[in-house]
Amino acid sequence: MFFKNLTLFRFPTSVDFSEVDTLLPHVVLKPVGALEMTSRGFISPFGREEKEQFSHRIGDALWLTVGGEEKILPGAVVNDLLARKLEEIEEKEGRKPGGRERKRLKDDLLHELLPRAFVKSSRTDAFLDLQHGYVAVDSSSRKTGENVMSDIRGMLGSFPAMPLNAEVAPRAILTAWIAGEPLPEGLSLGEECEMKDPAEGGAVVKCQHQELRCDEIDKHLDAGKQVTKLALIFEDNLSFVLGDDLIVRKLKFLDGALDQLEHIDEEGRRAELDARFALQSGEIRRLFLLLEQAFKLSKADS
Repeated sequence: MFFKNLTLFRFPTSVDFSEVDTLLPHVVLKPVGALEMTSRGFISPFGREEKEQFSHRIGDALWLTVGGEEKILPGAVVNDLLARKLEEIEEKEGRKPGGRERKRLKDDLLHELLPRAFVKSSRTDAFLDLQHGYVAVDSSSRKTGENVMSDIRGMLGSFPAMPLNAEVAPRAILTAWIAGEPLPEGLSLGEECEMKDPAEGGAVVKCQHQELRCDEIDKHLDAGKQVTKLALIFEDNLSFVLGDDLIVRKLKFLDGALDQLEHIDEEGRRAELDARFALQSGEIRRLFLLLEQAFKLSKADS
């Protein structure tokens, strides 16, 4: 269990999480109903088979997981059945159903098909740092992250979490780093970037497996292109691609971090997950604090 992406939000450290374990059983995932399309709710970070522990905490690091069930009902199947139904009506009654009747017929088909539809399961993990007031959602989708914030808000009754707000333009800082300005201590350039002409509809250049401090890159910078995504390495522990939206993508835990797992004395799946969460939460915290300083991230209002 290692996060692959980080969509980050800030929240006031004054938010009270002391009743989380009492509140979670009331907002757990329920199986999607026969006539429902989706269902959402919290599940255990240790898997759906765990029915008692719906969160996990080590110190100020809290791990929550939102599960989902969604009916798979391909539009092409529905449209094909609807077309057949319309043909039958036209043949038997000699008329073509109007828009309102077509909609009613389609709704009837959906209700007929829903109980037999396949169900797709999903999970989204979130790490909350209660000391520093931020949430890291394992997704590169802002919408998915917002949905998780809404789920936590529904559980607590109030949760004023907001996307990161940088006091300096992230694109300007990423561009400066690739242009040769010193990076924060422990951070180094990777081999991937995306640059855009700031003009509307301007050119986009994507580089992979590329030395980023070179004449080719400098020419693009001289032409006015700005960096919108940049691959970075944090010590020997993490590699990732940071966007000007401050979403961390392609997150990988490197040997410098993974070597710490070799010293685990306990055995078993639960012990392994516990150790991985402790390692992961610690590395994400160090990365967040680095980003907080580099981009002058605003704190959430208390």
